[in-house]
Amino acid sequence: MKITSDKLTRNVLAAAILYAVSALCQIPADPLISARSLLDAGKVEESEAFLRDYIAKNPSGADAHFLLGYALFRDQKPAESLAEFTAGAKFRRPRADELKVVASDYVMLSDFSDADKWFSQVVSETPNDAEAWYLLGRTKYNENEFAAAISSFEHALTLHPEYVEAENNIGLCWKELNDHAKARAAFAAAIDWQGETPVDAQPFLNLGTLLADNNQGAEAIPYLTKAVVLSPKNPAIHEELGKVYLAMNKLPDAQAELEQAITLSPDTSSLHYKLAQILRKEGLHDRAQREFAICERLNGAHSASKTPNPPPPSKPDPR
Repeated sequence: MKITSDKLTRNVLAAAILYAVSALCQIPADPLISARSLLDAGKVEESEAFLRDYIAKNPSGADAHFLLGYALFRDQKPAESLAEFTAGAKFRRPRADELKVVASDYVMLSDFSDADKWFSQVVSETPNDAEAWYLLGRTKYNENEFAAAISSFEHALTLHPEYVEAENNIGLCWKELNDHAKARAAFAAAIDWQGETPVDAQPFLNLGTLLADNNQGAEAIPYLTKAVVLSPKNPAIHEELGKVYLAMNKLPDAQAELEQAITLSPDTSSLHYKLAQILRKEGLHDRAQREFAICERLNGAHSASKTPNPPPPSKPDPR
């Protein structure tokens, strides 16, 4: 069969076009896929090492700087994380999800003003991001802007109905604003929304604490004991339950809860002080004196006086 010149030209042109389209449709390999896989596997330090080596060879790679910033945030190194975001911003503006990490770095540094600035930017760019509104609300709360915090949490709830953490934090805001009826209603809603298999202990702790503060210790105990079941390694819950038992003069129970809190947070001076008070009431003066001495030593070393209250393990990552 004889092929004409025109037909041959058309065939060659068609093949060239097909090849060009195929090349355009191929997704280039992600040079950072190994670092992302390491992060997904929880191998943060290995991911950091990979990214530092990559950046040494590709210093203008914004994606690598931002990913390293995220890894450093995961490693609780907020100052170093911010340095990487600053370096990467020379080559590309961070996206909204990346700015959430920047804002969260400032939260870790207790710089709530800058955190507010960047979370506000995130919700401006991605107004349907319920988590961003929640994080902005938490920042407002830490700035003692409780009315503004409630507004942010309520916005999060419009986007994510029955958002337990947002409702729980609305309760905390109302408590700070001395509206205990609204605080109680919010904590109760955050409990009810979890159904028969709750996982978040915080609303139980907060409602129990609110009741105890209003001299309703007997009513507080079921909520606090449920909080202990849900989060047995949270020293703040054991401390609060111990305080309720002490107020009810159930000294052995109070002692047991404070001892458990100290086991979980041995360097918190206030726990040793509270245990010493209980021991003294029980007539255990030698043990009480030892606890008072530990408290004095920790205070001299400027150890933490406030009991840690870690968030639930399901708390979302800012990315």
